[in-house]
Amino acid sequence: MDGLLDTGGKDGAIPTNLRLLLVLEAMAEAGVPVTPTEVNQRLGLPKPTIHRLFTTLEQEGFIQREIDGRGYSPGLRLRKMSTGILSSLRIRTARLAILKQLAEEIGETCNIAIPDRDAMVYLDRVETKWPLRIQLPVGTRVPFYCTASGKMYLSSLDRRHLRSYAMSTDLEARTALTVTDPEQLITEVLEIRERGYSTDNSEFMEGMIAVAVPIHEGNGRLVSTLSVHAPEQRLSLTGAVAHVEQLKSAALKLSSLLSED
Repeated sequence: MDGLLDTGGKDGAIPTNLRLLLVLEAMAEAGVPVTPTEVNQRLGLPKPTIHRLFTTLEQEGFIQREIDGRGYSPGLRLRKMSTGILSSLRIRTARLAILKQLAEEIGETCNIAIPDRDAMVYLDRVETKWPLRIQLPVGTRVPFYCTASGKMYLSSLDRRHLRSYAMSTDLEARTALTVTDPEQLITEVLEIRERGYSTDNSEFMEGMIAVAVPIHEGNGRLVSTLSVHAPEQRLSLTGAVAHVEQLKSAALKLSSLLSED
């Protein structure tokens, strides 16, 4: 977390109607579950005040308590709000143009997904022109542990949160190739972090391959993923990986949309 917000060191220097927004902003920038104390290191509010703000946000569904009972993360209402912002008409028009161009270049379905509480959610999608398609429409939720987009997101977590996820999640075998061993999953995710892209080798759905890259905010944090997927009878995993640089180039363009005024 950054240092104290410039409040002049006086209680009440932050307008009352701005405090809740600053709490949410601090949580969003942290990118991991945070405690009221950690957020208050930036805001410098009285201890009872910061706890009251967290209680209000939790009661209204904007944030939710983590299983450790201490940390908080975005709740359903805040996640819906962020999805709505990312789907605003002007940004979405430009985003779909980039996605459409990429899908035409590769010749397969390309999509953008965002992380939610326990899954990746498809935000945008441009279908291949081939009659044989894999049906995963916008709004579909897919697991983190066995999809290219999900594992790409997991690679953005620090080691402590990654291990906590791997050890506490039911790694159900979706196919014969699904990684169900927590240690093996952690090892793979750390490799993904190093190489900058992730793959799905028929781990989520039999006969489907996929490759994903991150879309970053201006501060370098992963906000969503860009991926291509296809039936393996038409595109091998090796063939899909050959398009990584195209995916990264398109992801860079998509990232720039997030920082436009």
